[in-house]
Amino acid sequence: MKNQNEEIDEMIKTALSKEEAVFYEDLREQSPFEMIVGLYEGKMKWWTVGSVLVSLSFIGLSVFCLLKVLEVENTNSLIRWSLALIGSMSVPTMLKLWNWNQMQRNSILREIKRLQLLIAHKE
Repeated sequence: MKNQNEEIDEMIKTALSKEEAVFYEDLREQSPFEMIVGLYEGKMKWWTVGSVLVSLSFIGLSVFCLLKVLEVENTNSLIRWSLALIGSMSVPTMLKLWNWNQMQRNSILREIKRLQLLIAHKE
């Protein structure tokens, strides 16, 4: 038994012209890997590349701070390097969360386009 989404998809495909059907196929559900690749397309691709480069640099800084935490003997220096380690680890985490939000945004835009296409052919 087909679920409701598959039935709706088939109804839309039968009502579309060839060009519209190709466009509709691009709006299908994407795998997580396709979503990640989608971050590197469009107007925001340079922002994504920049965020990856910044993340990598802060990961390197985190490793440096960790090495300093392990070798320092003074308590004040230990606290400073530990705070620097925590701060440098939080930046890649925040950028990763931003990228996940971008993937969700792209997914929502794709669904809105599907709904627009469905409504346009119902009229």
